[in-house]
Amino acid sequence: MSIAMRTNAALCLRKAGFVKAGGTSKKHVIGSLGRRGEVRGLCVKSCDGGVGNKMRVDRINGRKANGVVVNGSEPPLCWRKGGEDEGGVMSVNDFKVGQFVEERFVYRQVFVIRSYEIGPDKTATMETLMNLLQETALNHVMSSGLASDGFGATHEMSLRKLIWVVTRINIQVDKYSRWGDVIEIDTWVAASGKNGMRRDWIIREYNAKRIIARATSKWVMMNRETRRLSKIPEQVREEVRPFYLDRMIISEISSNHTIDKLTDDTAEHIRSGLAPRWSDMDVNQHVNNVKYIGWILESVPLNVLEDYHLASITLEYRRECRQSQLLESLTSMVSKESDQKHTSSCKTDLGSTHLIRLQEDKAEIVRARAEWRCKANA
Repeated sequence: MSIAMRTNAALCLRKAGFVKAGGTSKKHVIGSLGRRGEVRGLCVKSCDGGVGNKMRVDRINGRKANGVVVNGSEPPLCWRKGGEDEGGVMSVNDFKVGQFVEERFVYRQVFVIRSYEIGPDKTATMETLMNLLQETALNHVMSSGLASDGFGATHEMSLRKLIWVVTRINIQVDKYSRWGDVIEIDTWVAASGKNGMRRDWIIREYNAKRIIARATSKWVMMNRETRRLSKIPEQVREEVRPFYLDRMIISEISSNHTIDKLTDDTAEHIRSGLAPRWSDMDVNQHVNNVKYIGWILESVPLNVLEDYHLASITLEYRRECRQSQLLESLTSMVSKESDQKHTSSCKTDLGSTHLIRLQEDKAEIVRARAEWRCKANA
């Protein structure tokens, strides 16, 4: 905060009667807020009163930014900028998670790419994009009123101890955003066969509205106690059916293409001793599906990571992984044009096949297939 802003904040606190000339403690200010309900200047104010021109703190250079969820029945707080004559009350409710569009079939959320979400090339990582897709999906369920106490589970699912698990996800990236870029993510759901659900996403540049990435995924239900797959109960189907939108962003042919299995003989690079950490686990007590991206990249040659963008990746989840299990990452690279083994020169796009397996018994956890685009040609 600049000196001018600090001075203005101090003056407005004094004017409101909360700060004496000799200063005050943080405790005194908080207590005064509780008694008086507002602080004029750069301050906090109860939202049930103020009106006027809003200056929203959920905007960066006039663009909506990352939001938070406001829960509870208490009146939300507002930030007021400037004196009382200037007006301008900003509600914490303005920090919206997202909004429904297209007659509530599509859920939209806006994000700013933060400094800790970029890689060495100063662009957002694939893990960042996957995390944002997952965040948008969970907020979609929550904002729809379907969310119960589970991780994306509906009320009827929670009654039956059911959770969603992803079986396959395909993400295609045309352009990676940079630190400070604002992106807009749309997501929607549809039925997938008799006992599955499909969720799709598109990522756009916020200003230009140009699509820069797209993704599709398939989900099934599992009993959180027995860890066995389950059919979708009719009660759950009735909950989610009103939200189904029969729109496909990536064709089933390309997203369902078979992924070859790697072995010790066919893999060019193997990285062993990968250990899931406590922080890798999600609330369903298994490794979060995004974490596998990092383990896949552990066996990718360094020159590929330096010279290429991960243009697309398809992950096929075959079984759960728990914290106590050690993993191995296997990778095989091939040149897209010549269909030959990859060389060190960044001249052609690449394809790769990956496998995450248990180190002890070699049981498959995740198969993956990826395409790499030379950064020099991007």
